[in-house]
Amino acid sequence: MQSQPASSQLKVFLAEDSAPIRQRVAAALVARDMEVVGEGGTPAACIAGILELHPDVVVLDIHLQGGTGLQVLRAVRAAGENTGFVVLSNTADAPYRKRYVSEGAAGFLDKLTEFEQLPAAVAAASPTHH
Repeated sequence: MQSQPASSQLKVFLAEDSAPIRQRVAAALVARDMEVVGEGGTPAACIAGILELHPDVVVLDIHLQGGTGLQVLRAVRAAGENTGFVVLSNTADAPYRKRYVSEGAAGFLDKLTEFEQLPAAVAAASPTHH
């Protein structure tokens, strides 16, 4: 079986304000041969990082330091980036799920009950890797 070149790895950006959660998410994705290319904890840092790094997928929290994940999602969409979004949040109530999916998120997972589904959701959300 041939190994794939590093450039074919799925590139993921982590938009999450908790460093321990970013580490846990990164470990789960790297274990599935995905590359974490950047991370941020504020809407401004996330938007700048995503627009600079052009990841395939963003793992997005609803609550960021000084703002929301919706700000990030809207700004990246407005910039015309072809980036998939998977929301990973402790706030997974139906209204939040509906709002983020209607704004363009490919998936929405609860950190507590659906975390193990994250790598598959990230792979499915990529507009460029299938």
